[in-house]
Amino acid sequence: EDVGWAVVRVGAVWLGLVLALIVVPSALGISLGISEAYMWVLVKTLEWATIRIEKGVKKPRPQMLKTPAANGIIERDETPMEKEIARLHRVDFEFSDIFYFCRKGFEAIVEDEVTQRFSSEELVSWNLLTRTNVNFHYISLRLTVVWVIGVIVRYCFLLPLRFTLAAIGITSMIVGTTAVGQLPNSSVKNYLSELVHLTCSRILVRALSGTIHYHNKENKPQKGGICVANHTSPIDAIILTNDGCYAMVGQVHGGLMGVIQRATVKACPHVWFERSEIKDRHLVTKRLREHVADKSKLPILIFPEGTCINNTSVMMFKKGSFEIGGTIYPVAIKYDPQFGDAFWNSSKYNIVSYLLRIMTSWAIVCNVWYMPPMVREEGEDAVQFANRVKSAIARQGGLTELPWDGGLKRAKVKDTFREEQQKNYSKMLVRNGSVG
Repeated sequence: EDVGWAVVRVGAVWLGLVLALIVVPSALGISLGISEAYMWVLVKTLEWATIRIEKGVKKPRPQMLKTPAANGIIERDETPMEKEIARLHRVDFEFSDIFYFCRKGFEAIVEDEVTQRFSSEELVSWNLLTRTNVNFHYISLRLTVVWVIGVIVRYCFLLPLRFTLAAIGITSMIVGTTAVGQLPNSSVKNYLSELVHLTCSRILVRALSGTIHYHNKENKPQKGGICVANHTSPIDAIILTNDGCYAMVGQVHGGLMGVIQRATVKACPHVWFERSEIKDRHLVTKRLREHVADKSKLPILIFPEGTCINNTSVMMFKKGSFEIGGTIYPVAIKYDPQFGDAFWNSSKYNIVSYLLRIMTSWAIVCNVWYMPPMVREEGEDAVQFANRVKSAIARQGGLTELPWDGGLKRAKVKDTFREEQQKNYSKMLVRNGSVG
């Protein structure tokens, strides 16, 4: 019995400290300086580790410590096929034509533009988490000791703390939205709903040791609009709702996620679709248009890529989000990979494994840029509008803009793409005006 009471007392003290030092300040939107002190110690430790690594390399070579994925390992020539082959000859078919296709094939095999976006980005130097830099090797005993201490801190202190905060945040979200959902529709209900969502999101951000820098807040999405953002992680939604409330759009889930969805939709007009409905584009578009038409409802939050990309690029935006009408509020999100890898490779990790990796990282640090609202111009179709918004987000976030569909994460390139290249080449052979 003594042991049991001791455990209860320790648990009570632990919960009391968490509530007093983290939960209550988070709910009130204030900081006691604990996160700032933690980040300062963390930055200094990582700087020291980087210096130790550089000193430990006997023959320093830039490529041993720096291999940014953004630069790539091959130099690409983006010249279109027509111009490339036209430079080789001025007559019909020549055997040298195959050189263009061979080179493109080798480039795709060595480093294609798509699959590398579905794996964690390479770090400039080791962050004492995982050996994401393939060129890193054992440097010194002192560095190894610091890494072991880091493992103990992350798994024996940070993980329990973050799990406690996540449990408090999720429970508060379910209980709070369920209670608010019992009230009749009114301005008071809307105010309380936004307060509950905002408060619980702040607690969940603390559960990730989140440090978020919001820029250009005068451009924050307004009611009746559509907020679109690049997609790196499931926590993107929490990052954004930490600074404002949105109506979520998505498929109905089971389990804990389903409980949260059913509770939140009672207090806030989120747009959840059944599995059979999500495939009906006309139904989806109709419900979203009805939501946008009501200027009293929260802005819709949509991630048009449809899947998570690894924080280096922005891939094709699905046009459906841009056929709804209304004002588009673009938002660019860029995570700092030095402190933790926010990217979710859903093909490799399930959600439980992903959350464990997130909660045992040092912190989640990111920048969020609110951009000026954009509207569809006259004569501009949905695809052109989507590409214009995507380009703006890529420029603001310092991300690589790619035309490829994020669906290639799980599917092969459509045959129509290969056929299109074949048609272009055949037109060149018959000289129908496509060259010159």
